[in-house]
Amino acid sequence: MASENITRNPGIPLDMGWLRATTVNLSATQRRAQTLGTRRSVKQEWQAAWLLRAITMIDLTTLAGDDTPGKVTRLCAKARQPLRQDLIDALDVESLGLQVGAVCVYHQRVKEAKAALRGSGIPVAAVSTGFPAGLSPYPQRIEEINQSVEAGADEIDIVISREHVLRGQWQALYDEVREMRRACGEAHMKAILATGELGPLWHVARASKVCMMAGADFIKTSTGKEAVNATLEVGLTMTREIRAYEQMTGYRVGFKPAGGIRSAKDALNWLILIKEELGGGWLNNQLFRFGASGLLTDIERQLSHHVSGRYAAAHHMPMA
Repeated sequence: MASENITRNPGIPLDMGWLRATTVNLSATQRRAQTLGTRRSVKQEWQAAWLLRAITMIDLTTLAGDDTPGKVTRLCAKARQPLRQDLIDALDVESLGLQVGAVCVYHQRVKEAKAALRGSGIPVAAVSTGFPAGLSPYPQRIEEINQSVEAGADEIDIVISREHVLRGQWQALYDEVREMRRACGEAHMKAILATGELGPLWHVARASKVCMMAGADFIKTSTGKEAVNATLEVGLTMTREIRAYEQMTGYRVGFKPAGGIRSAKDALNWLILIKEELGGGWLNNQLFRFGASGLLTDIERQLSHHVSGRYAAAHHMPMA
């Protein structure tokens, strides 16, 4: 959980010189990613503490065609109390008031989520701008942001036009994200890069820089709908650009890996990456989130094992 007030990234003018100087050492990045899960080992009480922290950084998500008001209401109940009461008692963590970082839904479901979370302090994030492909007409994409904001969304997850990255149209990408940032108003904006569709890592690095210069509050790996979603190689590339941006401007931008993060072990690897690349100042839900729907179930299962010494069946810790 955040312990300080973080100044929002206002963005800066597009710096083409800084952008063109951006390179990525692919082999070094791959080697570094391969060692993340082996260089550190988090066990027993420390592992339980890290997993409890991970819960507070989850954007609990439902983005399916069968989303209904009832389904969203049940998800929000789980967001309010992400652990079973017997585990809370056994771990003696009632005083922590554990909640997830946010609930993420389609913009049509924002009102139901806001109503279900009223009084909890948990923000509602809406995916907008033609999610997941981002190919609907541009005025319609901006209008989706407007509708989500009017419905009460606290955060907006926008998707960028991949074409701008693939064709090297950096000014067009900057202008697009900048206008989306203005449309978000006071709602914080997460820019989804859809990294699995951007090609080489240097494209990911440059797209990250452009989105931050345009004022993104977070940069996010994926929609979760691509064939390849969050990978540690991409995470290293994006977090290093976040660090470079802070060094250049003094503003801290958040990071959200999303898609394919399903196990407690995955979560620990991402937390280690953040700790080592960005430092402990990013280990809070103002600057780091997991975009996940199934992750919480496995974390709850691992914590149950920590308490009892036995692995429980997944249906013993249902999502809602």
